[in-house]
Amino acid sequence: MAAKEMNVGVFRKAGSEGFRVSWSRRLTTAFAWCFVVFSFLFVAAMFISIIGDVFIHAWPALTPQLLTEITNGIGGGLKNAIEGSMVMSLGALLLAAPIGIASGIYLSEHGEAGTGKMLRFLSDVLVGVPSIVLGYVGYITMVIYLGWQFSVAAGIITLTVMLLPYIARSTEFALRNIPVAVREAGYGLGANEGRVVLHILMPGAAPAIMTGLFYAVALSMGETAPLLYTAGWSNYMWNGHFTKEPIGYLTYVIWTFINEPFAESHRLAFAAAFLITSGVLLLILTGRWLLRRGQRRMGVYPG
Repeated sequence: MAAKEMNVGVFRKAGSEGFRVSWSRRLTTAFAWCFVVFSFLFVAAMFISIIGDVFIHAWPALTPQLLTEITNGIGGGLKNAIEGSMVMSLGALLLAAPIGIASGIYLSEHGEAGTGKMLRFLSDVLVGVPSIVLGYVGYITMVIYLGWQFSVAAGIITLTVMLLPYIARSTEFALRNIPVAVREAGYGLGANEGRVVLHILMPGAAPAIMTGLFYAVALSMGETAPLLYTAGWSNYMWNGHFTKEPIGYLTYVIWTFINEPFAESHRLAFAAAFLITSGVLLLILTGRWLLRRGQRRMGVYPG
């Protein structure tokens, strides 16, 4: 009893006087905070600098003609390139989303088995493959061997292969973040595995999966190397043919026109870069808004 009263007295004394923090810990904490703030300001400054520089150089070309005219040599507008980028990105998303989401579901539910571990390993390897290698493989297999030539189908399939691992892993992580108690509740009510996944887990993971899809589209919009070998380039609008017909896209304008010795081509290159950057930023913000909205509906964020 006496020992207990002595301990209580020691804690009261420590609480009244307060714990003394050493100078070394204070210096370490101050240095860490300064480093974090400096890192944030550095990243923010780089982002603002890039966006501002692109916008300033693109401003003279941001006219209605940019959206209503097709590319004419090294001048004109970017109507055909905008359409081509949208066709390629949306086409790749339509092909990659079902396969990637199904793969993510399998990895989430059976990823610890031998087949699941192999699938995860192959997915990680595919992420590390340079996009230009995928473009070269697409060139050999589809453009030459299958005889499709430079075409929309070759470009879409190449982008699809590139996006699959990102969608699969984002789906897996989204499903794994659902608490185990939710799964157990579904099984306790007599639901089978398919019903638990489709009707219980997928609605809860849908905002995170949608965010992953938006990131995948943003990634496909900024690719150049795979499309150089598969989609080629065209100054005209897409005629609806998927094979034996090239198509224009914005990243080709950036990659090619900036090397031309003409001011008009440089303005078009910066205008294409501005459109790509704005589109990617809009997709990322939309994805994060959907994720935050879904989390708020599930009670993760108040208000």
